[in-house]
Amino acid sequence: MSKRVIISNLLILASVALLAIIYFAPAWWVSLTAPNYPKEAFPDGVRIEFHMNGVFNGCKKVQKTEIEESEALDCVHEMDTINHYVGMYPIAAGGVIERAFSPFLVAFLAVMLLGFACTKPKIRVPLMAVGFGTIAVWMYMTWYGKDGLKYQNAGYIEALVTSMDQDTERGSDRNKNDELIKRMKEAIPENVVSVEEQKDSEDEMVKKLAGLGGELVSDKDLGVTLDSGSEQSATGDPKTDNIALLKGTFLIDQKKKPASEREEWTGSNAQVMRWHYEKSLGRYFNNQAEIRPMVKKMAMASQVVFWGIIAAMVLLVWGARKSKGILYWLLILVPMALPVFFVIEYSAWLWWYGHNLNAMGAFTVKPFMPTVFGQGKVAQFTTHSYPDLGFGLMMLMAALLAVAALLRIKDARQQ
Repeated sequence: MSKRVIISNLLILASVALLAIIYFAPAWWVSLTAPNYPKEAFPDGVRIEFHMNGVFNGCKKVQKTEIEESEALDCVHEMDTINHYVGMYPIAAGGVIERAFSPFLVAFLAVMLLGFACTKPKIRVPLMAVGFGTIAVWMYMTWYGKDGLKYQNAGYIEALVTSMDQDTERGSDRNKNDELIKRMKEAIPENVVSVEEQKDSEDEMVKKLAGLGGELVSDKDLGVTLDSGSEQSATGDPKTDNIALLKGTFLIDQKKKPASEREEWTGSNAQVMRWHYEKSLGRYFNNQAEIRPMVKKMAMASQVVFWGIIAAMVLLVWGARKSKGILYWLLILVPMALPVFFVIEYSAWLWWYGHNLNAMGAFTVKPFMPTVFGQGKVAQFTTHSYPDLGFGLMMLMAALLAVAALLRIKDARQQ
């Protein structure tokens, strides 16, 4: 290999390492400030952070003599509460497919880069075939397999559980639920959190989860994240405990439906995503006539994305037979364009939120485009929307890949 190719490959390997960091880093943040959220108590306003695998709380616990906080304000819940007054759907209702497929897509980009780094087609083709094949098996087991949710990343599952705890009926009075939450944690036996086949019937499962002699508990009281350091934690593993809570909430939710509409728990990512999306849409505006068609479309779209990724893998492996042509250069151009894809995706979902306002909102406002970058104004709220660490790393990765591509072009022309 020439010196240019060696430097190009080093830049590509650095970009692959950056991809792993980007996945877990916050990519963008949004904040709302208003007179009723004083800076002394809310230094960053009502802030949330967008990651590839979910939306997380951006507020931190304020430590001041005049302010006593036992835990940081849940600003995802707070922003949902603010937004629903104008008919805006909860944050968890956006990007459901993108978040679910994010680990596979990031791994997909990594294999593309490794394929481009390999200069010999005879090695590149089997390398990419093995890489894409591994992703395809992992994706299939997660999306369709029984208890496939255990193959998802912990952050994605945590975001699902956290959003289930956000309900307008709970308000800010969390203390009244503390004792119930404690009893719920103590009531979850090991065989409930096991990912193996359950021996209990659904009726027995619900009774065990309720821990109240068969009395059904509201799903919003079940939707809490187990603390791995808590004495009441069922397994000590947050991911396993969160899956158990999702399963318990799912089973209780099925008991509320007519017998003809109930589902058995499979634990597949496809089932959980569809159910969770329906719950998110109906959190504030439970109009099933509107929700069911939306859920059906999202489920269909997820199937298209799944098989679309498989088709793209086959096409790229076929195109890897040559070190030239559009399919070969896509191996580096697509990962290089990640910041562009992110901004387009982020902007599209903001547009969807602002142009799909539910008529059940307390206030009627005209459809609007929320601020993508910079500051905006909505009623008495000032909106702030800016890139975060993850997006900066995306830009750095794009720059490294651009240099790597130019070096390859110069080397090819010289030869």
